[in-house]
Amino acid sequence: MSKKSNIKGFTIIEVVLVLAIAGLIFLMVFVALPALQRSQRDTQRRDDMARFLSQLTQFQANNNNGIPGSGSTGKKWNDDFVDKYLRVGGDKFQDPSGADYVVQTAKACTVSECKQLSQDEDYKNGYIRVLTNATCSGEDPVYNASKLKVAVTYKLEGSGIYCASN
Repeated sequence: MSKKSNIKGFTIIEVVLVLAIAGLIFLMVFVALPALQRSQRDTQRRDDMARFLSQLTQFQANNNNGIPGSGSTGKKWNDDFVDKYLRVGGDKFQDPSGADYVVQTAKACTVSECKQLSQDEDYKNGYIRVLTNATCSGEDPVYNASKLKVAVTYKLEGSGIYCASN
């Protein structure tokens, strides 16, 4: 008569299966996490551009509808506008990467010219392009005859150009 052993435990197949499932879950998390972080940074950039335009409206109200750097005010974007309107009370106006935003002014352009501008080497994260006499049509700024209209474009980290106008 043989004695039967009643040892309980997992088989090697069960252990390997559980490890494979856990590995797939970790892989999905590590693939999705960078995309989620990139999306959060781009959302912060969009919010910063909305703040920029809001403060530009305030600047125009305080300066007879002029815009920084124009002949009507003689004030510069980075020196006067950013420092006095966006960094009030110790506020920071920085890209989510931690670097200060740099404001670049550019002329109003046609759709094809603007698409070319978005592919320029110097158009990188951290650079806000301000186009006077322009409004936004999707991602692209287009000419607008009003001297009060300003389009703000920013190259997003994920993809594409964000364009907002006042």
